[in-house]
Amino acid sequence: MHWRFLASRYLPELISLALVLVAQGASTLWILRGPAAKAPQWLRRAIGVCAAASMTLITFASLLRYYRVAHHFPRWFATWGRGIAITWALWSVLLVAAFAVSRMVLRRRPDFSPSRRRFLGLAHTAVFGAPAAVIGYGVFIERFRLRLREETIAIPGLPADLHGLRIVQLTDIHLSPFLTVEELDRAIDMANETRAHLGLVTGDLITTRGDPLDACLVRLARLRADAGIFGCMGNHEYYANAEDYATERGAQLGLRFLRSEAAPLRFGGAILNLAGVDYQTFREPYLLGAERLVRPGAFNVLLSHNPDVFPVAARQGYDLTIAGHTHGGQVRVEILRQDLNIARFFTPYVDGLYQRGSSSIFVSRGIGTIALPVRLGAPPEVALLRLCRT
Repeated sequence: MHWRFLASRYLPELISLALVLVAQGASTLWILRGPAAKAPQWLRRAIGVCAAASMTLITFASLLRYYRVAHHFPRWFATWGRGIAITWALWSVLLVAAFAVSRMVLRRRPDFSPSRRRFLGLAHTAVFGAPAAVIGYGVFIERFRLRLREETIAIPGLPADLHGLRIVQLTDIHLSPFLTVEELDRAIDMANETRAHLGLVTGDLITTRGDPLDACLVRLARLRADAGIFGCMGNHEYYANAEDYATERGAQLGLRFLRSEAAPLRFGGAILNLAGVDYQTFREPYLLGAERLVRPGAFNVLLSHNPDVFPVAARQGYDLTIAGHTHGGQVRVEILRQDLNIARFFTPYVDGLYQRGSSSIFVSRGIGTIALPVRLGAPPEVALLRLCRT
């Protein structure tokens, strides 16, 4: 495999694992040399054992991502075990940060003032309770807050017969122990209520090999749109070696996955040329050969799971690109007016509508989650796009 592909697939997780292990190791040394320096020997040993167990658990959980390890365990254990361990890793880092704030900011003597003593007590409680509250909200509330997102896309020179065209998009379903069939049915019902002209599914139907791909395809066959349901493949179909099967089974169920091919769709006197490509890896330049799918005189739309192809798509002549992949960052934090999320390390096109010259891209946050069952600042969505002539 090409080294750039290996780096894109494995390096981010290895870096994240290393950072968490370093943070836990450093915080353990800090506790042993600082607050617990004069503690009984048994307590110091217990702290060291707990830290070693935590780092071992997190390392083991990172290995559960890979099928060669995960297939030795029940699917629910591999998915939830990894998710719980990663959630614990995130929580533990936040706890360390909270402890540092407590030691550096809140460690002032109350000078016998009852009101000040009460304030510092409440401040300590808030600092240490915040990480649990934030993680709990992301796990039990926000990841279930599925909503319909409506976006109007202004297109210069859009053919009159395409003005007001409604496109419904589902993406990043990740049907797995983190997302149930019932939750997918809810998203499909929401999509059908839009009475869209065109339905799209832009990849990542499942997370890993062994997830219920057949069940996902059968449920997606319930989607309804006037011009039909089309889709493209995501990176997780690629990783699970399920692209061919999903294409063939989808066709039997009335779902057409476009794999380096185009489908010209007529709406009145206008043609919407819908093209689709497989997940674009780093093994070769983006969208090789996709320029041949562009149809002169038509409104050209590209389905690509990963949105970082957008500059190339715009140069090739695509008027609109529709993508997913980022989950909207999945966990997003705004600090000093900066939107912080891991997706920004890979692409500037994280969530919503972006423009480049006369071309546009829409990136949906999707439905499911990956790695950990948490969403913060990026609730799941079904996207309804309306084309508008300007």
